[in-house]
Amino acid sequence: MASRSAPSAASTTTSDTPPPATNAVAAEGTLYVSQPYRSSSNKLRAMVTFAPRKSHFDISNEHSGANEFRGFFTLFWISLFLFVVSTYVRSVETNGYILDFEFATMFSRDAITLAISDAVLVLNTGLCVPFAYAMSKGWIRYYYFGIVLQHLWQAAVLGMAITWTFNRQWPWVQSGFFTLHSFVMMMKMHSYLSTNGQLAYTHHKAEKVFAQLQEAADAEGGWDAALNKAEGAMLEQDATVPQGTPAELEDTPAGSTTSYVDARTAVTLRQRLAARAAAGATAEGAPVQTTGTRILPPGATAIPTHPPTPSEVLVHHPSATIAELAQTHAELERELRGPVEGRVRWPANITLRAFAWYQLTPTLVYELEYPRTDRIRPLYVFEKTVAFFGTFALLYTIVETFIIPLTPTKEQSFARSLLDLALPFMISYLLLFYIIFECICNGFAELSYFADRQFYDDWWNSTSWDEFSRKWNRPVHTFLLRHVYASTMSSYKLTRQSAMFVTFLLSAAAHELVMAIVTKKIRFYLFALQIAQIPLIAIGRIPAIRRNKLLGNIVFWIGLYAGFPLLCVAYCAY
Repeated sequence: MASRSAPSAASTTTSDTPPPATNAVAAEGTLYVSQPYRSSSNKLRAMVTFAPRKSHFDISNEHSGANEFRGFFTLFWISLFLFVVSTYVRSVETNGYILDFEFATMFSRDAITLAISDAVLVLNTGLCVPFAYAMSKGWIRYYYFGIVLQHLWQAAVLGMAITWTFNRQWPWVQSGFFTLHSFVMMMKMHSYLSTNGQLAYTHHKAEKVFAQLQEAADAEGGWDAALNKAEGAMLEQDATVPQGTPAELEDTPAGSTTSYVDARTAVTLRQRLAARAAAGATAEGAPVQTTGTRILPPGATAIPTHPPTPSEVLVHHPSATIAELAQTHAELERELRGPVEGRVRWPANITLRAFAWYQLTPTLVYELEYPRTDRIRPLYVFEKTVAFFGTFALLYTIVETFIIPLTPTKEQSFARSLLDLALPFMISYLLLFYIIFECICNGFAELSYFADRQFYDDWWNSTSWDEFSRKWNRPVHTFLLRHVYASTMSSYKLTRQSAMFVTFLLSAAAHELVMAIVTKKIRFYLFALQIAQIPLIAIGRIPAIRRNKLLGNIVFWIGLYAGFPLLCVAYCAY
């Protein structure tokens, strides 16, 4: 066997912005990809996974299109359109014009300054790239100097955004938009830096383990001898590998192809494929080109199979010490690669181009790779753009006609204000939800080749408030799940109940901060209502109540109907 020198701790994959994946292609340009490994040591990242999925209201969603209630979705839009047209007709008959555009005058005020401020906010996040680069070079240790520096920076950005909002004296629309977008940018920054910081720590740990592995291999006669012995043991095990196909996992996304097998079988299968590729190239008399651990036939840049790395081979070494170190190093190396295809390896992802791509992707949780589509569909982007402007026109009409004229004051009846505002607020909420999660998120997902379109779940069927909080805004939910709930349990050893309380507390504080900026009042009404959800969640988990899903859904909708006008009356009048 040819002499082989010990490779470096890792070979770097060149792609910084993941290109469209190359696995099985499904309908509508969505690629369903699979991975051969599941890391057991990266628990925080494993709590949030991405898979190719479509949103519920996407007209290309086969499951929603086959739903027996799909006609009610069409009925809703037709009814709302007729209602708005009748509103325009009454306004013309009464006032001589369709709308007086008071709301438009308000939210267009200081628009240029708002646009420049938002651009500065977004560009400021680009500083994450040199920060992550410094961590990759070891100039900044993430634990714990990097963590302190990161949180100080995030707090400074949020503080400056809030101060600027108050100084400009913007109306509630501009104040709310800029504050919420500041939170979005801060969450994206946090996820990007914390993930890269964790990977920097993993990379440093992998280098130390690899050095120990080399020492152990030298003690067994050298690196080549250890590899030869491990390959011999692996071939013996290969002869006993049972034939057949591994059972499909239950949580595999519908329509996807799977290749989830245990690590040892995966290494063996990939070794076979690599050997066949090498043998075929050699049989034709052409030299075999190698880069790192990947065997490339002449004229090819890559092959779809990934031969096992030296660490994966050494897992089969008879020495328990070498096998254990090799297993640890192999797992650490898998954490440093993208979770979809493994084509992107840290720190090749730390580039301005890759970060800009991440900013365009509608997710608040950073990963080296995401499931991607193979093309941008212009008609799909056009559809979402038209839907955005059409839905916004409906939303504008509702706010202009039925909310602003009925803004509550202390002199008005509390009960009458709730009654007058309940339906307009609910319709506005549904339209705003559709604009954000169906139009904007899907539009940006298409432009960024992002295949996981599950930005919301069937929250309208919720039977409890914790179910609603999980389903209605999945980007924020996944962020809180990984970076607050799971992180506090991992770092501070909190129980699940304590971690849930901390998550609710942080979420409630953030919502109250937004209300304080928008209304220029500190009242803690929204904060109290959100904290009150905790005992309500506990009550909802009582078996007798949990079994009655119809009652739970009725209580949920009544609470949602009452909540919006209640907050409006509380913050505007008191």
